[in-house]
Amino acid sequence: MAIYTSILIIIIQLLLCASINSYTTKPPGTHRNSTSKLSQLDEEANALFSLHWWSIQYNISNRCNNWPGVGCNNNGSITKLSPPKDSTYVFNRDLYVRDINFSVFSNLVHLDLSQMNLYELPMGLSSLKKLTLLNLSYNNIQDEIPFSLANFPQLMVFDVSNNLITGQIPHEIAKLENLVTLDLSFNMFSGTIPLSLSHVTSLNHLRISNNRLDGELPTKILNLSQLKNFDLSRNRLLGKLPATFVNNSQLQNLNLSDNRIGGFIPREIGKLANLVVLDLSLNQLEGPIPEQIGCLKNLTSLHLDSNWINGSIPSSIGLLTHLNELAIGFNQIPGLIPAELEHLVYLKVLDISNNEISGGIPKWISALTQLTDIRLQGNHLSGVIPYGILNHCIHVDLSHNRLNGSIPSQIGHDLLYLDLNSNNLSGKKPKELDSVPFFYLNCNPFLDDGYYDCSDPQDQLDYDHHDNHFRPSKALVLIIVASVLISFGSIGVGICVLRSRHRHKLKDKAAKHGDLFSIWNYDGKIAFEDIIEATEDFDIRYCIGAGSYGSVYEAQLPSGKTVALKKLHKTESENPSFYNSFCNEVKVLTEIRHRNIIRLYGYCLHNRCMFLVYEYLERGSLFYNLANEIEAKELNWRKRVKIIKGTAHALAYMHHHCTPPIVHRDVSSNNILLNSELEACVSDFGTARLLDPDSSNQTLLVGTYGYIAPELAYTMSVTTKCDVYSFGVVALETMMGHHPGEFITTMSKPCTQQLLMKDLLDPRIPPPTCGEDMQDVLLVVKLALACLSLDPKIRPSMQDVANEILASKAPILIPFSDVSIYQLMNQEIYPIDKK
Repeated sequence: MAIYTSILIIIIQLLLCASINSYTTKPPGTHRNSTSKLSQLDEEANALFSLHWWSIQYNISNRCNNWPGVGCNNNGSITKLSPPKDSTYVFNRDLYVRDINFSVFSNLVHLDLSQMNLYELPMGLSSLKKLTLLNLSYNNIQDEIPFSLANFPQLMVFDVSNNLITGQIPHEIAKLENLVTLDLSFNMFSGTIPLSLSHVTSLNHLRISNNRLDGELPTKILNLSQLKNFDLSRNRLLGKLPATFVNNSQLQNLNLSDNRIGGFIPREIGKLANLVVLDLSLNQLEGPIPEQIGCLKNLTSLHLDSNWINGSIPSSIGLLTHLNELAIGFNQIPGLIPAELEHLVYLKVLDISNNEISGGIPKWISALTQLTDIRLQGNHLSGVIPYGILNHCIHVDLSHNRLNGSIPSQIGHDLLYLDLNSNNLSGKKPKELDSVPFFYLNCNPFLDDGYYDCSDPQDQLDYDHHDNHFRPSKALVLIIVASVLISFGSIGVGICVLRSRHRHKLKDKAAKHGDLFSIWNYDGKIAFEDIIEATEDFDIRYCIGAGSYGSVYEAQLPSGKTVALKKLHKTESENPSFYNSFCNEVKVLTEIRHRNIIRLYGYCLHNRCMFLVYEYLERGSLFYNLANEIEAKELNWRKRVKIIKGTAHALAYMHHHCTPPIVHRDVSSNNILLNSELEACVSDFGTARLLDPDSSNQTLLVGTYGYIAPELAYTMSVTTKCDVYSFGVVALETMMGHHPGEFITTMSKPCTQQLLMKDLLDPRIPPPTCGEDMQDVLLVVKLALACLSLDPKIRPSMQDVANEILASKAPILIPFSDVSIYQLMNQEIYPIDKK
């Protein structure tokens, strides 16, 4: 009976393929005989189908009507092509692109190939002369741009950001007379910015940030009358800010941060009436902040931090009533905090740290109810801490001042970080502080609870929340705050934090490497300066990817050890949600240890530089290894099963051996990393959550689309079974070689259940032949199917999954090649006592 069923299925499949081929070669409305040349529409249809971006349910003849990402003109020729970002539709993103000659789509005006993991540009792009939009961003394209931009005279949007492109910026850009948006950011462009760009008068948005550009600041480009967004941050540009560029009345966002720009801030800057964001931080600007800054009435973000600015804070800043962020820290600003700042009622971030500010902390700061981040550390502030200042904030740093009096007991439930180190505070520590995850009180000799230790911050220990003396914490994170001051008033290099489980004094502080912070459970010490030197201040050349937040860098330390660093960009570190994710990842990863969970070596928590230090896993993500043809072929069935085993053991440990249980909430192939031995490690714990047994555990919907458990859409209540579902997706993806989106959506249909299991497996590697491999593969697919049950109560626990993987394998009753999905789902391949 099974043989007849198999023959019937093969016949149906052959008929289906024939039907598909008929659609592919002969769309409705076209006529040709067997010897005639294919029409343009036929060629487009063939190429479109060969891309494999859409599932089989999409009829090729209806490509102009309901295919996501496809648009056509009145003649049915394709004018828009954008791969659907929904993972239900997308299969191997770059697998088929390299085989397509895009010159077939001669009428294209819109081509979006972003996020396709491309390592080189596809064929035929230079012949698409009608293009108005070309988006190649977020790929892995290397070397120089291989075509002349003059080939695209109609181009309005050109985006190649977030690649590895080298060489100089092409001068032919000047020939793009219609160009509105140019984004070359996050690449490795070098040399100077071509002055020919100043002839592209239509430019609205220009981003060339995060490259290796040098030379003078291109002031002529700043004068482009239509320019609204201008970002040259994180390069090596020199020069001064000219007074003439402020004639551009359209400019809304100006970011020149992290360069080598010097001189004064011109008074004429007040003429930029439409400016919303101004970021001149991390430069060499000097002199005072001009009073005319108060004319920028639309400004929401002002960043002048990390310069050589002197002169008191101008009272005119109080006129910027829409301001959300004010960052002027790490300068040489004297005087008082002006009373006019109390009018900044929408202010969320206030950073005046590491200046020469004196006087008291104004009481009106407590009335700014939108404030979430206050950084006043490293000044000469005196007096008491205003009552209520801690009521609305997430992050407060008042350390290294001359504050006295008691610590206010009015502390908001959102406060995550409070640093009161190195002051003259007195009285008792309020019990309300026990609810703050990270707080520091060292070097306050007048506090009643013994916070008198003014030794090196590396020696600071966690305060135990149950006793009135210091001892190693059993549950919370030990954060070691390191401040490096070369001399009085110099710019600090940042505050680095770390957790430790053993109470002891660190030795060899004067060692050349490692004198800034030590690494928990690591065989050495890593200094902040080692990280900066190893990455050349986080140069783009060392960037190897991106996480759910922040970029990931590779760094080889002086000891020869290679580590991975996840660094928050400046804008991310000022975003409360990213900041919370950063703290959350630190808290979770310092509480758990497992061979299949990424190891956290240390971290630095400071507004100038926030990063995590991880173990380096050489093989990258599971997603990358499955998407790359060469890597995927190396992953034989035994190795793939090993990856699934490791992932299962990690999740079982989190769910069943941690108190309280930890739910990852973003289990995906991108967050499973592989070491040199292809052992799996679960990573990216920014969204992880501790389950509260006395709570409903309501949550916002987070995670990667295509891996999220369906019940979260209507219950919004997170459980361990949400991770179980995600694990099921990853397990099937590992066996199939690509995301199983379409298969999951049709899993309950009879036609899918009759599918033979061997036809589901990745065809790039030979099918399993030995008995043990066959049993392992069948078991993994069987468990994956069980984990994907729509009813979370029916899904197995991760402990059940891990136990079954470890148990001795049951023999199967029928040949491996005859096993169907239906039989696996109903366990009809095992003896009765194994059901």
